[in-house]
Amino acid sequence: MPDRYANGVTSSLVEPPVNGHSVDNNGTGGGTDGQDEKIVLKRKLTLINGVAIIVGTIIGSGIFIAPTGVFYYTESVGSSLFIWSACGILSTIGALCYAELGTSITRSGGDYAYLLVAFGPLVGFLRLWIALLIIRPTTQTIVALTFAHYAAKPFFEDCDPPQNAVKLLAAVCLCLLTAINCMSVKVSMKVQDIFTVGKLLALVMIILAGVYYMATGKLDNFSNPWEGNYSTRNIGYAFYSGLFAFGGWNYLNFVTEELQDPYKNLPRAIWIAMPLVTGIYVLVNLAYFAVVSKPEMLSSLAVAVTFGNKVFGPLAFMVPIFVALSTFGGVNGVLFTSARLFATGAQEGHLPKFFQLFHVKQQTPIPSLIFTCLMSLLMLLTDNVYELINYYSSVLWLSVVASIAGMLWLRHKKPNLPRPIKVHLALPIIFMTICVTLVLLPNFKEPANLLIGIAITLAGIPFYYVCIAWKNKPRCYGRISNGMVNLCRAIFNTTIIESNESLK
Repeated sequence: MPDRYANGVTSSLVEPPVNGHSVDNNGTGGGTDGQDEKIVLKRKLTLINGVAIIVGTIIGSGIFIAPTGVFYYTESVGSSLFIWSACGILSTIGALCYAELGTSITRSGGDYAYLLVAFGPLVGFLRLWIALLIIRPTTQTIVALTFAHYAAKPFFEDCDPPQNAVKLLAAVCLCLLTAINCMSVKVSMKVQDIFTVGKLLALVMIILAGVYYMATGKLDNFSNPWEGNYSTRNIGYAFYSGLFAFGGWNYLNFVTEELQDPYKNLPRAIWIAMPLVTGIYVLVNLAYFAVVSKPEMLSSLAVAVTFGNKVFGPLAFMVPIFVALSTFGGVNGVLFTSARLFATGAQEGHLPKFFQLFHVKQQTPIPSLIFTCLMSLLMLLTDNVYELINYYSSVLWLSVVASIAGMLWLRHKKPNLPRPIKVHLALPIIFMTICVTLVLLPNFKEPANLLIGIAITLAGIPFYYVCIAWKNKPRCYGRISNGMVNLCRAIFNTTIIESNESLK
């Protein structure tokens, strides 16, 4: 029997599908009629692909723009390096907690799936709602803007690239990667793997140059390392910038249904990726501070370009190229996981059925990918990266806290749920305490971003009861939904694919 949530709504993902896997042929979730082939997602992602998704998504735009943001708020070299280390440790703790969630609930969807099982469909829908409107499009836009800024920088050596040129290039990046992800899972993963290697080479190049620079005795920038600004507002915003650079540590949890042997490969990927990224980030920032002066750091969004111009001389043009490649791979990773999240929401009945459509042969969620791209293009109306980071961080970290709280609640509610990994109780408690503190610190003085995020989240409640919980909708609603499904099927050669995992 399927689980039922507190308000009586049954989750379609909880009930095991008939004969292994069911396929909806009319776009309304009404079962099968034998007309379509039964299709389920295949586990195509290896351990190497999993590590590449985590590393490739984390090392996107953050390490190339966040150093300026962290230093802008702290005004201290020592504090900046401490915050980078602390962000790495905090992200690793969060990733370990998510490893428990991801191996006990091996369903794609990440936070959405966990909140759905722990607290019911309303809370799960609200997490999906803010992902749809705030978290995912904002993240993709930030990374795409960073790609565009660095890609255009070589053509504007003496000034910043024009804003319209940066926005246009970011739009091209989003559309091109959406097309690649629509074509093939294998092609998109090859892009992810190749660009992950490229970005690691770029960062190793920066680290080695910084080590050489410090070995020659040029340590002037490290004088008075702890002199800076320690207001609660500034410390909070500095952590936002640092944690944004680590964003992506939980993205593998959004595609666990496509990961081979997730019970082993999910935690292994985390243990390989997180220490690697943390070490690289701290060393890269050390190299930045060794070469780039404080005024230069504060005046340049493209801090890696400033670094390259001072260290590599005639080869400095290579730095923005490598950075552009790095952020290009970052956009690809976010697009890949975002589309799977929205497809999971559609399988649950929390989004229109056309989000659940996958290409018949390539098994790519084309309608979800296109919608994700369009939402990100809307975010290009602004090009202030730091405003975008501060805007979405409060909501993001509150949702992460809710997921970890859900993990603790599931330990109480479902003690017999299989848990191949079970972290010590202290880890989730420490993680939640720090996250709540970080959300509150900057919002005591500037609560606007938090209040706007909460208002958008709560605005999803009436949408849930009108569009999801209300079962006896007018017939025109069903006709519109079916029409959209049939149109997408005809244009994109797609069919509805059901989950190969059930939430019990």
